[in-house]
Amino acid sequence: MKNRKLAIQQMDNKIRVFGKLSVHSMPDKGWVKAIRTTLGMSLQQLANRLAVTKQAVLDMERRESDGGITIKSLKEIGDAMDMQLVYGFIPKDGSLDELIERRAKALATEIVLRTSNSMRLEDQSNSERRIRQAISEMSKELKKDMPKMLWD
Repeated sequence: MKNRKLAIQQMDNKIRVFGKLSVHSMPDKGWVKAIRTTLGMSLQQLANRLAVTKQAVLDMERRESDGGITIKSLKEIGDAMDMQLVYGFIPKDGSLDELIERRAKALATEIVLRTSNSMRLEDQSNSERRIRQAISEMSKELKKDMPKMLWD
């Protein structure tokens, strides 16, 4: 348990660096073409550096723009332009801890409401306050234990 919490904190620290980058979007025609043209590098010059044809470079730029380029190709292009590829993920929730919190609450809500519905059918329903409390308690427990079903 402590190891997992520590691992989450360490990964959050690594990811936090990328957080500032999330406000920057990819240029319309992709990073490769944008950087190549900004540097004043022709298609042929980049093709020569990659030991491929101009058409192959055009294809790579198109695939990047379409989202179909491989990480390996991006690394090779980066090397050819004397640049380093930086790759990472940014949690939509802001941090891994917040992502886990959201998933735990959603799962807890699903479980508690399912149970509450069964109890209501048996004429043993709980108050709205008790349901919220049960969701909160179960959410904390799920976050602490992080069972595999959290990601189903």
